[in-house]
Amino acid sequence: MTTQYGDHTGPPALRTRGTVLVVAGRGETPASYARFGARLAADSYRVRVLPAPDPRTSLADVGATLTEAVAGIAELVRPLVLVGADIGAAALGALVARPEPVAAWWPDAVVLAGLPGYDAHRTDGWDGELDARTHCPVHRGVLTDDPSVRPGALAESVPPALLDAAYGSTAEQPHLLLIGDADPLASRAELARLVKSLPSVRLSVVRGGHHDVLNDLQHRAVAAEIVAFLEAVRGAPPLVTVVHVESSGW
Repeated sequence: MTTQYGDHTGPPALRTRGTVLVVAGRGETPASYARFGARLAADSYRVRVLPAPDPRTSLADVGATLTEAVAGIAELVRPLVLVGADIGAAALGALVARPEPVAAWWPDAVVLAGLPGYDAHRTDGWDGELDARTHCPVHRGVLTDDPSVRPGALAESVPPALLDAAYGSTAEQPHLLLIGDADPLASRAELARLVKSLPSVRLSVVRGGHHDVLNDLQHRAVAAEIVAFLEAVRGAPPLVTVVHVESSGW
């Protein structure tokens, strides 16, 4: 069966600055990231959005899916950055914890957004699930109007072994971790443990952000944080932020 991607390309007159593969979260579809993909593409990044991995899928199968996605991009431009949300973040975090530098999908950097904790989550119907996901009215409409979105998916368990691998990672690539401070599915204790174990990591907490931190009310600021990370990854190591705040009154 052919995988359905969400593809976004930059302005044709501009040089592509890098490639971003996005892996969706539980219940979502590639269409859930149309706004996010278009925003990164506007800054000349080639973006391909993949469906959420099945919780029963092995990491080898996730790697094969990434290989297929990369193979379908003509003249892939590096850096190649993997972005995962929810179970997509857990799968990518676990995958890069196992060094496979010869793999076609092996990334130059990783973004993990809304990495879930171990506890089961229960919501009160679709409205309750939306409240846990996002307070952005536009994105709530996107999810509600997409017949392929699966209500109730956030109540499905993420395999503990997958979370163990993701939270125990010592992968060398630069990592950007994004979490909303109002995310009811997050485990700040596990995130703190991951931050200590990763050699090159930045944890960015979004004020008022919920579980779908890439698609909440703060989506513009979150996208800007990711673009700043992508631009830093384009430079020579070690990672250095392009804009350095020397003085600020706020």
